[in-house]
Amino acid sequence: MRTKSLKKNKINVVTLGCSKNVYDSEVLMGQLKANGKEVTHEAVNDEGNIIVINTCGFIDNAKEESVNMILEYAEKKEQGLVDKVFVTGCLSERYKPDLEKEIPNVDQFFGTTELPLLLKALGADYKHELIGERLTTTPKNYAYLKIAEGCDRPCSFCAIPLMRGKHVSTPIENLVIEAKKLAKNGVKELILIAQDLTYYGLDLYKKRNLAELLEALVKVEGIEWIRLHYAFPTGFPMDVLELMKREPKICNYLDIPLQHISDNILKSMRRGTTYEKTTNLLKKFRKAVPGMAIRTTLIVGYPGETEEDFEILKNWVQEMRFERLGCFTYSHEENTHAYSLVDDVPEEVKRERANEIMDIQAQISWKLNQEKIGQTFRCVIDRKEGQYFIGRTEFDSPDVDNEVLVDASKFYLKTGDFITLKVTDASEFDLYAEPVQ
Repeated sequence: MRTKSLKKNKINVVTLGCSKNVYDSEVLMGQLKANGKEVTHEAVNDEGNIIVINTCGFIDNAKEESVNMILEYAEKKEQGLVDKVFVTGCLSERYKPDLEKEIPNVDQFFGTTELPLLLKALGADYKHELIGERLTTTPKNYAYLKIAEGCDRPCSFCAIPLMRGKHVSTPIENLVIEAKKLAKNGVKELILIAQDLTYYGLDLYKKRNLAELLEALVKVEGIEWIRLHYAFPTGFPMDVLELMKREPKICNYLDIPLQHISDNILKSMRRGTTYEKTTNLLKKFRKAVPGMAIRTTLIVGYPGETEEDFEILKNWVQEMRFERLGCFTYSHEENTHAYSLVDDVPEEVKRERANEIMDIQAQISWKLNQEKIGQTFRCVIDRKEGQYFIGRTEFDSPDVDNEVLVDASKFYLKTGDFITLKVTDASEFDLYAEPVQ
């Protein structure tokens, strides 16, 4: 029979999924700390007796990982290793009734907008005055800055609006306060995130206002890099590119998930664009900011994707030579528009197509990296791992992009520092470099 532990309550927050979830966990932890609660993030040893799992519900793999994590801690509760288990985030928002029925050992499930209720269950009050107060979980030198919540786009394959609701922008003045607090704590790089950056401001200011936000953020003392993640291709505010070219703090980098390029598939996906419009947009980007790094993500195996559609996609990837690219297999999500279509591409074919795209990208990345040998780049040092200090150029985002490796047996570097490195060698996805003496 399980017995309640006698140790002091300690809350362990476990985060799954994307950077938006990381941000939400950090806000939760900041609130808990302000309430005098002892809180830790993904602690392995002495992991705490109260567990909060922040789940992802985006695609099948992510949902499976979240369910497995819930089951793991529900079992630990059964064994008496932890006292309470709470679940929040996207999976909980989307499937709360099913989860409550299937995993009754969890104390309570909360949706994505129920932070005050979750805090109450944890014996804490939601403090409205804590604008920008977070316990960051990323390395000290960078942090995510979520500028909006939710999404108004009608993409057929995406369940995010079901889990996150309509687009709501955060006011510029609040984001500046948050950026200043992060800078005061040693953050030098802001990674701007939202479901859709390009929509920023339409609800608050009745216009696309990303450029004005960036103008305010570059004035924050201590911030050296600002990076843009998750832009949508239709309605992109071109004044952002002028600012990117002019303002050294804004990285020459843009994450713009394009998903596909065949007109048939784009139309079915309800992306509001075409092969021609997308290709022209990318050419405008590169003309406006020569040398910028464009990251995109693609989906293969969408319902009705023929060999011809896939050939169009492959040829286009080769032609566009993206600096960074990721590829997902289509996940058939209930309550999305595409769920009414027949999921007719076999899983094996989906995987083969994804592998083929990534093989093409590996060759492109290798060639682009070979061209960097002998060049110097301003890099930030994120961490030391094994025998290397690991850094990034302005063209690389943490966790998803290339890294710059410096031999730690030959050189000593400080994490968080910006330093000029000369590339001496390169592989498909990594650069090897030495400090410029």
